[in-house]
Amino acid sequence: MVLGLDTCLSTCSVAVLDGERVLAHVSEVMARGHQERLAPMAQAVMRAAALPFASLQRIGVTVGPGSFTGLRVGVAFAKGLASALTIPAAGVGTLEALAADVEGLAFAVIDARREQVYCQAFEAGEALTAPDILPLAAAVARLAEIGQDRPLTLVGSGAGLLAQAAPGATVIAAEGADARAVARLAARRNPGALIPLYLRAPDARPSLAAGP
Repeated sequence: MVLGLDTCLSTCSVAVLDGERVLAHVSEVMARGHQERLAPMAQAVMRAAALPFASLQRIGVTVGPGSFTGLRVGVAFAKGLASALTIPAAGVGTLEALAADVEGLAFAVIDARREQVYCQAFEAGEALTAPDILPLAAAVARLAEIGQDRPLTLVGSGAGLLAQAAPGATVIAAEGADARAVARLAARRNPGALIPLYLRAPDARPSLAAGP
């Protein structure tokens, strides 16, 4: 019994699965406010599944890349709940979760702003490249290396940015990962420390202390 969570991008998604069977799932589009909505959504999902939290055996959560604030909200919630229930947690890459349900060749792309994208290539769910952050031109070049005139799916919030570079590709402009995919992936891997995947330093910088 696995609870899947995603708060890394512009959605908040929660699902509970019994093996491969989805018992309940909810997803909301939101640019901010994940911290306020995540716990109530998790409670709603467990109620819909008619399960107590004590029935959970594992928690899966996306660990990035994505929004710094959203990423930390999901990881902190997963850590706290796993500790309270004394169950393991497993981290899942956001790009991996985006590509999880895509058959064949997939290029997961997240709009990282500043004319950059987070990206990773997969073949039938297996990673072909490491997660990376690239300028758009470099991402187009990476796409050309991976694609090689094969059927391709672009998936993620940055998929539209590369669509012209792959005119025959299927484009899935997902604004966030599906917690159902997160739960499935988490169930298949060894749990461990939830380590956020930051591919870029945060925009915020500490202000300099005023001089004497």
